[in-house]
Amino acid sequence: MNTLDIHNVLKHLPHRYPFLLIDRVLDYQVGKSLVAIKNVTINEPFFCGHFPQRPVMPGVLMLEALAQAAAVLAFVSTGSDPTGDEIYYFAAIDNARFKRIVEPGDQLKLEIEVTKVRGELMKVHAIASVDGEVACTADLMSMRKGSES
Repeated sequence: MNTLDIHNVLKHLPHRYPFLLIDRVLDYQVGKSLVAIKNVTINEPFFCGHFPQRPVMPGVLMLEALAQAAAVLAFVSTGSDPTGDEIYYFAAIDNARFKRIVEPGDQLKLEIEVTKVRGELMKVHAIASVDGEVACTADLMSMRKGSES
């Protein structure tokens, strides 16, 4: 199994607190798939306003967590990192569906499967789940940009 602890996740993502949404990579296959987790805690800054009476993780942040997982897969697959000249930008979201709320105490499992790579574009199918129950699915696309782009 290919795993990445938080120290290695930080080497493969430009994101930092409060926007880093991956705690660990459980497994990945270069160019094919990745499984990561996000431990959702009451200390997340977004819970102050979403919603104070019933804390719920915003769907857009579930999509962002999935996009970050896809970026980690892209970086490990190309052997690059965000400290160099390359970065992956979110390019598209298709077929996003939200099926379950995510709240403090949940562990969000992020599953990424590459469906297409063409040049600088990478498409993935992404699933976020809690305890085996699907919370969110989407098809995501990212674009790799370098300093010369």
